[in-house]
Amino acid sequence: MTKQTTSFVYVTYILASPEKVFEAITRPEIARRYWGHENVSDWNPGSKWEHVRANDQRTVELVGEVVEVVPPTRLVITWANASQAIDPASYSRVTFEIEEYEATVKLTVTHDELEAGSNMAKGVGKGWPIVLSSLKSFLETGRPIDVSSKPKAA
Repeated sequence: MTKQTTSFVYVTYILASPEKVFEAITRPEIARRYWGHENVSDWNPGSKWEHVRANDQRTVELVGEVVEVVPPTRLVITWANASQAIDPASYSRVTFEIEEYEATVKLTVTHDELEAGSNMAKGVGKGWPIVLSSLKSFLETGRPIDVSSKPKAA
């Protein structure tokens, strides 16, 4: 039986160059500032990629492989919880498309090949909007959003 899959797509416009957006995703010291995690890899196709919590424990939370790299316009990686890394069926795929749009950058993040109804599918629907809003805020103002904050109760 084939598993049901779903995808999540998020589009935002950022007042920055494609190079700055690409660097913010791929350079650990920048990602740490707006994401609270570092994306660690040599960014060559076939290389490992790790999403490491930027704290004293340096916990690897997500893992994957670099599928495609076309700086500064495209990055494709696989994505799985580190605890599920040995299960090929647990991997999904994230595509970052960065394109110039007049005086801004259009960033499209597509997270697909997600198992429908899974915790990962539920999590990315909540996680990507805050992370990408923090990226936008950081690149435009120098101040990120606290990605660990929770909505206030009504």
